Amino acid sequence: MERWFYTVQSVTERFLTYRKRKKYRIKKKQQAKNPVVDWIEAFLWAAGVVLLINQYLFQAYQIPSGSMISTLLIKDHIFVNKIIYGPELIPGKFKMPGFKEPKRNEVIIFESPNYISKGSVFDVLQRVLYMLTLSLVDIDKDENGNPKPHFLIKRAAAVGGDSVRFIKGELEIKPPGFENWLAEKEFKKISSFPDTTRRLTSPDEYPGIRASAFEDSFRTDGINPSARLSELASGESPNGDMFAWMKYRSEANYQISPQNRRYGILWRKFETGWYIPEGWIFPLGDNRDNSKDARYFGPVSLKNVLGKAMFKYWPVNRIGIIR
Repeated sequence: MERWFYTVQSVTERFLTYRKRKKYRIKKKQQAKNPVVDWIEAFLWAAGVVLLINQYLFQAYQIPSGSMISTLLIKDHIFVNKIIYGPELIPGKFKMPGFKEPKRNEVIIFESPNYISKGSVFDVLQRVLYMLTLSLVDIDKDENGNPKPHFLIKRAAAVGGDSVRFIKGELEIKPPGFENWLAEKEFKKISSFPDTTRRLTSPDEYPGIRASAFEDSFRTDGINPSARLSELASGESPNGDMFAWMKYRSEANYQISPQNRRYGILWRKFETGWYIPEGWIFPLGDNRDNSKDARYFGPVSLKNVLGKAMFKYWPVNRIGIIR
């Protein structure tokens, strides 16, 4: 018994001595370390944690435009849930499986189909800096110093199996199993979705928009719509609903040159709308007449959907859940 007690006592003493010496060595090492090196190590550790959280869990994002007013305002800072739809293994590469697919009416963030990359190295560097600074630093700028629209945030207005079209700026939808078209407001009421759509163009303005489109077409003989396309790119159109203007212009072009198949195809596309295939989604801005969305670039693959908008954290007076 005494021998067993002596063994336990000896092992305990050696362990306590080892632990005390280890703490002493760590303390001396820290005292000898340069404060600057110590600060850098702490920063790198914190940066690594931020990167992991932003890349795989929740990413900070700043709203760049008014396309989602009144749900989201310009310069709102939000957190995006990235794990729900599956994060990318590294920024811009190898999307991982998620827990679910985007659903109708959810506010999603996705890669812009019109974005032209400067290369993989630049994309990774830009996204790392963007994440580390919680969306305060964005080096991906255009020639005017404005952030390029690499990522867009819109509402999932239609999903796989839906058909959509626009009549005087109003969305009409025909979900699977429905024989008739439903106005967006009616469909949202049936589905118990809140009506978040904001319109800037009233119905009595559409005759003027149509007249403007026809006037431009006849003046240019259906060629060179550069002025209006410039307005579309800048978002500063005097015609209100730019999408409707483009639709009327395609109709005018086809009337002027019915032998031009391209004009006929474009006009019929505007008239008949889109069918959304499975695995794709049709995102639209809540601020419908000031949003460059799927009406201009078409449905978006679910592979390019990066996350779901969850929470506004800045400014303080707008803190809250995003619906």
